Amino acid sequence: MKRLEGKRVLFIGGITNIGAAGVEAIIREGARVAVADINEETGRESVKPYGDAARFFPLDVTREDDVAAFVAAAAEWLGGIDGLCQNAGYLRAGPVDTFAAHEWDMVYAVNVRAQFFGVKYAVPHMKRAGKGSIVNMSSLAGKHGGPGRAAYSSAKAAVIGMGNSLASELAPFNIRVNTLCPGWIDTPFNRPAIDFIGGDGAVEDMVKATVPMGRQGTPQEVAPVYVYLLSDESSYVTSQALIIDGGSYS
Repeated sequence: MKRLEGKRVLFIGGITNIGAAGVEAIIREGARVAVADINEETGRESVKPYGDAARFFPLDVTREDDVAAFVAAAAEWLGGIDGLCQNAGYLRAGPVDTFAAHEWDMVYAVNVRAQFFGVKYAVPHMKRAGKGSIVNMSSLAGKHGGPGRAAYSSAKAAVIGMGNSLASELAPFNIRVNTLCPGWIDTPFNRPAIDFIGGDGAVEDMVKATVPMGRQGTPQEVAPVYVYLLSDESSYVTSQALIIDGGSYS
């Protein structure tokens, strides 16, 4: 039997990078997935290989009404909600003394406030079902900041704090909340941080010096954690910030 057979999952930010790998892994294990993202054209193409197991919903996560509408439509299509994965992200890097306030606000809007919206509207469905698993995306940056990433690191730290509080609040309803904290994963998403550090060569040197495994990870090395946290195998796992970083944080 597949590990997620019959599970009904919402996956926000699921068409590229870690999100795309997560969606693929979840569907492979038997779940049906409502995939949401702001890029409508790419999103609709991304779910075609999955047939009836996936449906795409365009979504701007910074708009509360849009998130509410997405959750309602996805729950109707799925017949309920068992899992919520939130992977939408926004990264900007730069010196704190020249960092634009509107960029700071957008980092928080996408990485923190949007995850609050997703939980706010998905939780009532999970309460009615008597169970649920929420997997929010933070980053190793939320545990250990770096130059030029004050906005991103503090936002990701907020996601960890939010997850811990939600896990305590929702445990009586059999709803678990966990947070993923990937380290250096080789995706285009990291380009702003890479450029600030000094380019690809500088990042590779830094990774070799600070990551015991000596390399960046891949989205496919993060995706199985989604499967575990959504499955009944993790029924006693909640309020965790799971670090996936090749051993660099200890």
